[in-house]
Amino acid sequence: MIRLLISFVIQLAANALGLLVADWVLEDVTVSGTAFLVAVVIFTVVYALAQPFLTQIALSTATALRGATALVATLIGLIVTSLLSDGLSISGGLTWLEATVIVWIVSLLGTLVLPMIFVKKKVEENRA
Repeated sequence: MIRLLISFVIQLAANALGLLVADWVLEDVTVSGTAFLVAVVIFTVVYALAQPFLTQIALSTATALRGATALVATLIGLIVTSLLSDGLSISGGLTWLEATVIVWIVSLLGTLVLPMIFVKKKVEENRA
């Protein structure tokens, strides 16, 4: 249970970084104030629900599509978050595509790097 909670918090942080980088890089992406926190939670929950579902569909129909499911789940997460929250606004078709790729890449890197930071910190605490 603790591992699942830690994993969820890391995913939240990684997704928050992804949304912030998309906001920083793209003019037509806006994240705002306290509603941003709600947007991150909505995005993370939608992504967590959509990803396994899309992967299962890809595995049953075309294995080659499995890698694209993360991008599609990210796009679905952005769409649902934009519709349900005032914390995220994206306009323009190209911006939607760019935001999807940016959030996906930064979230992926975040889920790889953030655990290493936490593990390193925990190891140092245990040594002391």
